[in-house]
Amino acid sequence: MKRWTACVAVLLLPAAQAAGDGPLRERARAAMDKAAAFFRSISTHGGYVGILSLDLKKRYGEALYERAKPTQIWVQPPGTPSVGEVYLRAWRATGEKRYLTAARDVGRALAWGQRTTGGWDHRVDVAHLTPQAARPVRRGTHCTFDDCITQGPLRFLMDLDQVLDEPWLTESIELAWKHMLAAQFPNGAWPQWYPLRGGYHDYYTFNDAAINDCIAVMLKAHRLYGKAEHLRSAKRGGDFIILSQLDPPQAGWAQQYSHDLKPAKARSFEPAGVCSAVAVRNIRTLVELYLATREEKYLRPIPKAAAWLEKSKLGRNLWARLYEVGTNRPIYGDRDGKVHYTLQEISRERRSGYSWQSSYGVPAVLSTYRRVREIGAEAYLAARSKPPSAAARSSYARRLEPTVERIIASLDAKGRWVTGGMIHCATFVANFGTLCRYVELTKPAS
Repeated sequence: MKRWTACVAVLLLPAAQAAGDGPLRERARAAMDKAAAFFRSISTHGGYVGILSLDLKKRYGEALYERAKPTQIWVQPPGTPSVGEVYLRAWRATGEKRYLTAARDVGRALAWGQRTTGGWDHRVDVAHLTPQAARPVRRGTHCTFDDCITQGPLRFLMDLDQVLDEPWLTESIELAWKHMLAAQFPNGAWPQWYPLRGGYHDYYTFNDAAINDCIAVMLKAHRLYGKAEHLRSAKRGGDFIILSQLDPPQAGWAQQYSHDLKPAKARSFEPAGVCSAVAVRNIRTLVELYLATREEKYLRPIPKAAAWLEKSKLGRNLWARLYEVGTNRPIYGDRDGKVHYTLQEISRERRSGYSWQSSYGVPAVLSTYRRVREIGAEAYLAARSKPPSAAARSSYARRLEPTVERIIASLDAKGRWVTGGMIHCATFVANFGTLCRYVELTKPAS
């Protein structure tokens, strides 16, 4: 497909238009252009760190305790891949080539930061990426599936590949596929890190949706490219979900399993236990596998898991994250490595730094399962893929207008959204994505 030459396009906006005059759709488009122009100006060879100081001298990853070097970019979503996704969405919504160029730059940064084995780590160095570079020079070995760090870049690169046809892009995608297939255990699980590095990093890992995201990427790869090996990989992942489900009355799943298939602890504050958040993600993944394959075996574990979730409620739409194996008592962890039985026992830092109690999406995922069971896979997929009516689009757009107004108003004169005195990738992705959504909803009928 056509190759777009990298460039930065800066749109000078009339102050009145940016400030609040004119139709909201036009002001949203103008805010997108202004915000993207600034954000692209602070990229590192097309990639981004998680947090930047206003003077651009201090660079961080996910949080302020993770310093980044001047030539490093952050891979963990909502880092570089997430920025690429919203640029690509903006191009689809507006047709403006500057957004496709921006997405291409992100893709090159990720391809050049890819490890030699084919995956990604939290941060990568792209000092060796130059505008005229034709092929990446890759470094490093160990890669992680934690926090969608390998799955996120691959998902974005596959999306980019639907509109760009370039050798470096094809090579990067195929190398990542090879890495993911090599990392999958014979029983269908994935570890947290690969190549294996020892300790809990080698365990079969559901925590932070590692296995779930791997299955989702393989299903996406099969939808886009039609290769049987990707569907086989996704199904093997589903077979591991079935294999690792605990017996009733605790028919949930652990956050991670040792290689003898027993619930295992990970970090000092993550004791072995049955996890409600993992159960929700596994139910969702099993439903998606059923929709993709029509194989009933992927739905059979769900009623038992639903029964365990129902009896484990702490209150209305409230669950503990972890329950003790055997007793089903809620348990909590701290940096002392001990198991605690009340939130009050653990330190304030761990109480606020980890999710111990929530709804975890239990009602929504069980509602989805029941709906699929009620109307069948074909009807459910047809309803899900059906575009919303003009009336529904208009209604949603109206509900979104106050949020869009706030986002536009919070954009400063330089095109920045400043949070806590810092520039955050997460804020840009969230705000820019909302503006894209509004532009999509208000697109005039052709």
